[in-house]
Parts: sequence; structure tokens; C-alpha cells
Amino acid sequence: MPIAIERVEEMRLAAPLEAEIAALIATAWDDYEGRSFYKQRHHLRLLAREEGRLLGHMALGLRAVRLGDDLVDIATLGEVCTHPEARGRGIASALLQEAIAEAKASPARFFLLFGVAKLYPAAGFRPITQNLRLLGMDGARSLRMVHSRADDLMVLELRGEAWDEDKPLDLMGGSF
Repeated sequence: MPIAIERVEEMRLAAPLEAEIAALIATAWDDYEGRSFYKQRHHLRLLAREEGRLLGHMALGLRAVRLGDDLVDIATLGEVCTHPEARGRGIASALLQEAIAEAKASPARFFLLFGVAKLYPAAGFRPITQNLRLLGMDGARSLRMVHSRADDLMVLELRGEAWDEDKPLDLMGGSF
């Protein structure tokens, strides 16, 4: 049976589905205290199912950030996971293609993620090194403002506009 991709807006995320997502995330990452997100809620969830079983998840956000002095809309990717028993079957790649389509349909000019997996460059993302300002968070708790240099940030230009690595990036909140 083929993998079915389901699109769920965060505002429509019912408690049983959120618990199912949290359980999947706990198989791939740390348990986020039963939450389906680590730091902040997202805007949209993409779910991969086979015969009703949840095998993959990606969360997308839309936010404004400062790139230098410019206010820029970006799409973000977070909470990427595939059930350990289903890895290597192209589930994450299929979800990522759907995520890119969602990002292109949004007002975002760029699609950003923190990560280094091989699947991202294969989909057109490129690594960037950027001076960052963000709210440092641990789980769902604010800690302090952080100024750092990101070495695991990737970008996909969505509208033919080049991302400027020389400008500082203020996430105007926590990472994603």
C-alpha cells in the first residue's frame, strides 16, 4: 500500500492526533515531555501514513525574521522524524517534497532549517554560515538572548532571490 501524506493545520490538531505525533517523535528524538513540539508550536504538520500507521512527520512554520535591516518572511522546518522501522524507504524525502511545495505556496521568500542530513541538499537546500541572534530555549522554556554563528543552518531560495550570508540573522524568537 502506498504512503499517504496528510496535511494538518496546527489549529486543527486534536489531542489524540497530537499524542500520536508525540509518540512518533519519542521514537526518533528525546521525549518532549509528551509534547509534539520541542520549543514552539508550528503552523502546519505533514504526516506520512501507511495502512493508517503514522510513520513520518514534518512540521512547518511561517515567520518574519530580520536579515540585516530587512524584514523577511521565511518558512521553517522542524520536528522531522521517521519511525525507526520505516527508515530508508523514502518517507522523509516524500514529506520534504510536500513541505517544499507548501513553502512555495506560502508568502515565504526562503525556506530555512537547522540540520545536516543528506536529504536536504538532495532537495536543493544549501548550507549557510550565519551570525544569529535568537532566544535561547531549552524545551519549552525561555532562557536568554543568544548571539552565535550557525554552522548547521540550511536555506532553500524559493523565489529566485539569493540569501545574503553576510547579513546577521535575527530570528526574533527561538530556533525551530
